Amino acid sequence: MPVCPNCEYEYVDGVTICPDCGEQLVEDKYFNKPEDWTEDDWVVIYTSSQEYDVEMLRDNLESAGIEAAMLSQKDRNFPTLGDLGVVKLLVRKENVNTAIEYIQKVKSQKNDEEES
Repeated sequence: MPVCPNCEYEYVDGVTICPDCGEQLVEDKYFNKPEDWTEDDWVVIYTSSQEYDVEMLRDNLESAGIEAAMLSQKDRNFPTLGDLGVVKLLVRKENVNTAIEYIQKVKSQKNDEEES
């Protein structure tokens, strides 16, 4: 069965893209969830109503060598007006301070560019 490497949901055969996050699905035999992973190891450091906002920050953190995960609580099955879901950015506890400093640096550079 195909599995989303981001959401970790399983889908029926024939589905290739995760309908929740848009990631390419992988066969469950190739999906390796870390054995030492527990929810207590991760901390929410940023939330947004926009997935692209969190995706960009996650990608920036990962490019800096900081492991990050995204948790989306948006439901695309029921389209409505407004933002009814929240998207969270999580990092490992030991990387919280470094990640927050990095995000602040990225956001301040973005603000500087917008002012120019």
